[in-house]
Amino acid sequence: MPDEWGQMTDHTIHAIRLSSVSRRYGAGDSAVTALDEVSLAFPRGTFTAVMGPSGSGKSTLLQCAAGLDRPTSGSVVVGGTELTGLSERRLTLLRRERIGFVFQAFNLLPSLTAAQNVALPLRLAGRRPSRSRVREALAQVGLADRGRHRPAELSGGQQQRVALARALITRPEVLFGDEPTGALDSRTGRDVLALLRGMVDREGQTVVMVTHDPVAAARADRVVFLVDGRPAGELAGADADAIATRMTRLEAAPC
Repeated sequence: MPDEWGQMTDHTIHAIRLSSVSRRYGAGDSAVTALDEVSLAFPRGTFTAVMGPSGSGKSTLLQCAAGLDRPTSGSVVVGGTELTGLSERRLTLLRRERIGFVFQAFNLLPSLTAAQNVALPLRLAGRRPSRSRVREALAQVGLADRGRHRPAELSGGQQQRVALARALITRPEVLFGDEPTGALDSRTGRDVLALLRGMVDREGQTVVMVTHDPVAAARADRVVFLVDGRPAGELAGADADAIATRMTRLEAAPC
């Protein structure tokens, strides 16, 4: 049966599938290829870290997979829905209802309380968030007693937890993180990573995270490496030392 997006529902194990995805910017001699025929699948209920040298295409991969950017060619399927042919309106609705985002910058509105920031995605979608649902999202990240606090009254780690609760309020199929611990100290970063790991293990959330930190990547089920816009292997269940060794090798490889 088709889903509400007019697509056939995909009951496979994959939350996201990229097939021969390329993304080029510019034209002619000045064209830059950020992604080059990338094919990757992200299974449901797993935590994947994406790593690579600077300029390897990590953030472009995330943006194309999440529907923030359109590939030049290839196919992106999220939960059985092919993104390529969606109108801007339908793509916006899909991102709003089925995808969550957490970035290095917390992007909280300073004039709103933590509870109001968390409720914002539902309000933007024209839905009235219940207080119980907002409380539940804050409790999920350990901030049940901070709902009335504004961002300036919270630590950096607490602000990132609010951003995480905001991403989870819509109960997304996939949660994307672009350096979500990059602005945090190591201890606070570990706390946020433990939250992400717990959401995968206890609730079956699918998480895809771009990071440069081998310690952060070690919390994932697997690490996918990119070089020059192409997959360059992966590691499963690796520790931080093994990941760092692989990254050092990739960064030292001749272009």
